[in-house]
Amino acid sequence: MNGEALPRDETVRALEAVLLVAAEPVSSTVLAQLVVRDRTAVETSLANMADEYERVGSGIVLRNVAGGWRLYSHPTTSPVVEKFILSSRHARLTKAALETMAIVAYKQPVTRHQVAAIRGVNSDGVLSALVDRGLLEEVGRDEGPGRPLLYGTTPEFLERLGLASVGDLPPLAPLLEGPERARDAPADVTELPIEPESDNGT
Repeated sequence: MNGEALPRDETVRALEAVLLVAAEPVSSTVLAQLVVRDRTAVETSLANMADEYERVGSGIVLRNVAGGWRLYSHPTTSPVVEKFILSSRHARLTKAALETMAIVAYKQPVTRHQVAAIRGVNSDGVLSALVDRGLLEEVGRDEGPGRPLLYGTTPEFLERLGLASVGDLPPLAPLLEGPERARDAPADVTELPIEPESDNGT
């Protein structure tokens, strides 16, 4: 943006995009700084967006909660959303999910930004999915600027991998010493057997 205010239509588009990827309510002050507009004008735009979602019968709603704005699924869609979340728990983990889970397992507690820095790609969606599946959880807040959420593994993570504790994870050092050592090293956590749950939940 180079410090220049966005045109009105682009402002609304930008606000919507930020709120879509935000994991927590975002204050109007922060949003105003992002789009380089007056806070009052941004709050008006947000209120108009919320009204528009309701007017057109959208499946999402925009709410001002806990000192910030955040997008939610519409309350009437909860049965479908719940069905989707529960069904996703039975799906096999993707490579991205396994990679993200391995980073959290070895580096915990870790922030979203730290995971993204290691993977080299935004991992917010993957982290949220792993939290939904009960494999990762929020374990506190970092003491740095903004006090971002910290993530760690759950008891279900240990159960699925057959571990008594994270201390039983294969050591990382041999995996980082080159291909000649990696051939003899124990399997990375991304290759440990994480089978999809059966239809009866076992």
